[in-house]
Amino acid sequence: MSEDFDKAMDELQASVIEDARKIYSEKVIERWLNPKYMGEMENPQGYGKVTGTCGDTVQIFLRADNNKIIDARFITDGCATTIAAGCMACELAMGKPLKEAFKITKDIILEELGGLPEESIHCALLASDTERERCKV
Repeated sequence: MSEDFDKAMDELQASVIEDARKIYSEKVIERWLNPKYMGEMENPQGYGKVTGTCGDTVQIFLRADNNKIIDARFITDGCATTIAAGCMACELAMGKPLKEAFKITKDIILEELGGLPEESIHCALLASDTERERCKV
């Protein structure tokens, strides 16, 4: 019974990922399935939390040294595109001065992700709004 269940779950997961590949770029898929920057940070020097119009919430944490971002993390209760956008926001911020990270916009996130479907563009806006909120250190 357990083997049948595991096989069914593997097939279901493969089907979901296959369908997602028809809609999203490989950059989105990679950051959704392997969100390198996902996770909370203890004692962050910067923190932002924004809830989007869709109800998804993104929290972004940062640590800086000499006004340059040396660590960035995010958590979200959102969908796959919110995960990908949050991950990309952190990725783009790494190594940048705080003022430069503040300039990360929805359009930059969208471009770096290879675009998103119209109904998911707000996820990039949510990530960029949270990025700017946390850079107010």
